[in-house]
Amino acid sequence: MPIIDFHCDTIMKFMDKNLESVLKENNLNVDICKLKKANSIAQFFALFVEMDKSKDPLEYCLLMLDKFYEELEKNIGDIALATNYQELMDNMKMGMISAFLTIEEGGVLKGKIQQLRNFYKLGVRLLTLTWNFPNEIGFPNKNKEDRSKGLTDFGIEVVSEMNNLGMIIDVSHLSDAGFYDVAKYSKKPFVASHSNSRSISNHPRNLTDDMIKVLAARGGVMGICFEKQFLGSNEFSRVEDMACHIAHIKNVGGIDCISIGSDFDGISNQGLEIKNIGEIEKLSIALNKNNFSPEEMDKIFYKNAIRVIKEVL
Repeated sequence: MPIIDFHCDTIMKFMDKNLESVLKENNLNVDICKLKKANSIAQFFALFVEMDKSKDPLEYCLLMLDKFYEELEKNIGDIALATNYQELMDNMKMGMISAFLTIEEGGVLKGKIQQLRNFYKLGVRLLTLTWNFPNEIGFPNKNKEDRSKGLTDFGIEVVSEMNNLGMIIDVSHLSDAGFYDVAKYSKKPFVASHSNSRSISNHPRNLTDDMIKVLAARGGVMGICFEKQFLGSNEFSRVEDMACHIAHIKNVGGIDCISIGSDFDGISNQGLEIKNIGEIEKLSIALNKNNFSPEEMDKIFYKNAIRVIKEVL
């Protein structure tokens, strides 16, 4: 079946000078050959900036963006940028994979709303508001002392402007209080691009049952993440654990709020039952064994994501 994945960090890997990685075919978790094997119709590619390792986060993000476009230009006919629902549909008709461009770390805006508009003009359509560090927008869920802190005034402005522009707000990594602020201030559906259930695995990167209910009520989705610690193991990322999270989320928020957010090339390659995006069929087999219907699996793998893309972009 078709698939849309809300999050991978593959472009980050291309910035490593010791790697000769290209998008067509590589030894990473995601490349065009693997995406074709997965029957991918869209992959969200993150420009991930680690604030404590970058002298100028904005400059580094722009370098990654340039690398992203270089790779698209090398693979014309296989993959193409998509910035809205219609372009996704057009690419599908032409048999091309759609590449949606995202930023993982709102700190690259440097507290300036015009930078958000500039990135929109450059093709960015999803922003993960924080990573593991506080920024001008809000606070991460990594540190216990930050989880009760909500969006800043600038963060509320960013949410409003993203609604106006037509950008997807991503609350993965955001503090618990920040999550509820997004739910309060956003007028459009938002996503947790790569987060699982906190009830199943008590990790702060996952969503509580109440968060899942709020996300679902707002028409949003959460992408099941393949990170083993978020699934509940320190050693293995198992498809059966993914199915367990998905079943719980379905019971709490309904089938319409579940999507895929692998976090491939951002998570360790060790202990992955699904070793790359080309092996995603393993998850559909596990869901089938757990009595998910074909219609439910279609929603999880791509239809819920398409709905959000259509409503927001």
